[in-house]
Amino acid sequence: MDDLDHLLDRQLEESFAMYDELVAALSNSDLERALPVPSNTIGSQLWCVVGARESWARAIAKGAWDGFSCSLTSINDLDAMRPALAGSATAVQTASAAAGHDAQRTELKLRLLVHESQHQGQLLRYLLGLKLPVPPRWRERFALGAEG
Repeated sequence: MDDLDHLLDRQLEESFAMYDELVAALSNSDLERALPVPSNTIGSQLWCVVGARESWARAIAKGAWDGFSCSLTSINDLDAMRPALAGSATAVQTASAAAGHDAQRTELKLRLLVHESQHQGQLLRYLLGLKLPVPPRWRERFALGAEG
């Protein structure tokens, strides 16, 4: 594995841990919340994260994009959301460990990391806009400080 693949895997691991921390701090009713501007719900945002991980895991295994799909059917139930996030993270880790390392797979992992980061930014806006607690790892990543 070259340095870039190792770095991408490490950054994905950190992202997965951030989402785990987030869903540990949310309630089912939080999943149903949306910003008071045109927006979807927190649960819908997380549904997209799960689907992207599952889809990119398939792509990493195959070596090429194979379309988007998501196995998560309940976006407002943490008992479904938590294992879906964990399982989709495991799928990416498994595919990355089993697949060869080439430019296509490196790019697929980079695109997944970008997608994860985009949703982190969106979800941070939800947390701040809805006055929900911001988990410590999120505070650190986004330099919010103890009260930010």
